[in-house]
Amino acid sequence: MMTIREIKNDEIDFLEDMLYMAIFIPEGHDPLPKDIIKDKSLAKYTDLWGKDNYDIALVAESDRQLIGAIWGRLFSEENQGYGFIDTTTPELSMAIHPEFRGKGIGTELMRTIVAAYKKLGVEFLSLSVDKANKASGLYKRLGFEIVEETKTAWTMKKAIK
Repeated sequence: MMTIREIKNDEIDFLEDMLYMAIFIPEGHDPLPKDIIKDKSLAKYTDLWGKDNYDIALVAESDRQLIGAIWGRLFSEENQGYGFIDTTTPELSMAIHPEFRGKGIGTELMRTIVAAYKKLGVEFLSLSVDKANKASGLYKRLGFEIVEETKTAWTMKKAIK
């Protein structure tokens, strides 16, 4: 049975593992080195986790094994994430272990974090996704709309009023 719950303080390393897994690597390309998550462009997604009330991280657990995570954080104008919209819109990141994908876990993680941010009075959420990532279909089905486009990625936004 799969459950979704808040991440525990001693599980923050798992969030870093999920950050690495969230980096989209097109099929046929070699994976990036694990220490890529220490680069400041990525480390900002997990560094000093829990620094404010808008740092929300949820994990999916099955048979006492962590199988996925979704987390959100506010960024500043000076320290924008890839899916930055503004300083009041948390940016989400999500990853699920490959063997558990396609089972509705991403949908449940997303619905749960949307509800958590709604309780905080947040009106919008954002994310960045590679155009070739299959997860982009999930985000569209859940109401995220493309608000910015680069050559390879979309910034998407969802109203949660």
